[in-house]
Amino acid sequence: MIIMDNTRNMAGVEDMRNMAGTGNMGYMKKSNTEPGAIMEFAKTSLGKMQRYEVMKRGLDLIGSTVGLVIGTPIVLVFCILVKMDSPGKVLYSQERLGRYGKKFLIYKIRSMREDAEKDGAKWAEEHDDRVTKIGKFIRNTRIDELPQIINILKGEMSIVGPRPEREVFTIQFEQEHPGFVDRLHVKPGLTGWAQVNGGYDITPKEKLYYDKFYIENRSLALDFKILFKTVGVIISGDGAR
Repeated sequence: MIIMDNTRNMAGVEDMRNMAGTGNMGYMKKSNTEPGAIMEFAKTSLGKMQRYEVMKRGLDLIGSTVGLVIGTPIVLVFCILVKMDSPGKVLYSQERLGRYGKKFLIYKIRSMREDAEKDGAKWAEEHDDRVTKIGKFIRNTRIDELPQIINILKGEMSIVGPRPEREVFTIQFEQEHPGFVDRLHVKPGLTGWAQVNGGYDITPKEKLYYDKFYIENRSLALDFKILFKTVGVIISGDGAR
């Protein structure tokens, strides 16, 4: 892991925000056509993307409202089980980077020991011994992510999109895999193209590949395909750690 001081971290965040705010959005491609044709194409593409964003937000609100009603009893049950399984808080919040690098607090059911990061931030590993007994089940089924329905209602996340990453890892992965901050072009999601194509089992480089594919090809059709595949991932437990 790359260790940086706070000054470099802050500079890195500002650079990421600038890059994410001004980068290529995927649907604008270079062309040798006449300027007028380019402008017309840009307007048409922008209009389509704006309509997509409005419809996507509407579906997020409907889906998260329904999810809140259905998911609340499930969260309550597993909060009790987590409390019985290991000492510590059952719910926790953690800072993540959202669209354009804006920071927000993500909510989760605790699936690891409370002292899991006593030695600093660490990415989850396969067969991670910090994961509790109940934690293993809720990570396999993604139940630990259900509290993020609140993040969706607040507009900080979407149902579908790249998973939000922590600042320290985003800076590290951008150094190791230039372009990792391109994931900040869109709202992070509860599930995403990377999650249904490997989840936590894939490397940061592979995650970037899948997330960039989603950003450049995002549509309601792709969103629904991801949701459909997510059901299979939840049932099988593939890609969990």
